[in-house]
Amino acid sequence: MTVEVGQRAPDFALKDQHGVPVRLSDLRGRRVVLVFYPLSFSPVCHGELAAIRDGFAGSLPADVQVLAVSVDSMFTQRAWADQENFTFPLLSDFWPHGEVARAYGVLDEDRGLALRGTFVIDAEGVVRWKVVNPIGSARDLDEYRKALAAV
Repeated sequence: MTVEVGQRAPDFALKDQHGVPVRLSDLRGRRVVLVFYPLSFSPVCHGELAAIRDGFAGSLPADVQVLAVSVDSMFTQRAWADQENFTFPLLSDFWPHGEVARAYGVLDEDRGLALRGTFVIDAEGVVRWKVVNPIGSARDLDEYRKALAAV
């Protein structure tokens, strides 16, 4: 199954790097940039999340929440977030393994990890923009900005 623009974003509840549950439906009224990434501590993921930290997340309006999701355990994400000073939630889709990535159509079933999928979700919970890149191809943050400006 693949989530398309105009569809309601599948709800989920995942724990962040601190063990705090985050439910997408609890963020209604805010726009969400949902970023799936393959693995913590990997080079391309490091570059992308560092760019989100340094050039994107800090300059967003108060009604926008960045959520980053991988199949890593909460403990791996905590170590990575602490090392890299990531202050936005890193959500663990560890068990059932890749369930949320699968629901959004971005789980690479053969490798057991998420593709580089990004979904901009409006305040009502509807997907308004998406992009899915291959595992080795970084995304363009300017595209995120354009998508948010249009929502």
